Amino acid sequence: MTLDRRVINIYDTPYTTYNLEGAVQKDMQLLNISYSKETGHGWYVIRMAAGAATIPHTHESREEYLILEGDLIESDGTVLKAGDFVSYAPGTHHNSRTKNGCLLIGLDRTAE
Repeated sequence: MTLDRRVINIYDTPYTTYNLEGAVQKDMQLLNISYSKETGHGWYVIRMAAGAATIPHTHESREEYLILEGDLIESDGTVLKAGDFVSYAPGTHHNSRTKNGCLLIGLDRTAE
């Protein structure tokens, strides 16, 4: 029996420049695991350098992410740390920034 499996190590795989909100952000990196720009759904990993911030954006679908390393400060001032899991409903408008750098794994999916 042959397994149809794909293994990605988030620490060893090269990242690309982050551009999920349209503009290229050079202080952020993206590892696309299964994210599709056509559907707006899938898994990804984001690495943010110290001081980086996302562009304010509105979610068409549910966005969920888990902070793996560092800190993330949400636009309402909520400070997230490693181990924090966040779920945003469709229609949510926000942006995020980091003081010390951040590594997170995210999933954009249909709301259920």
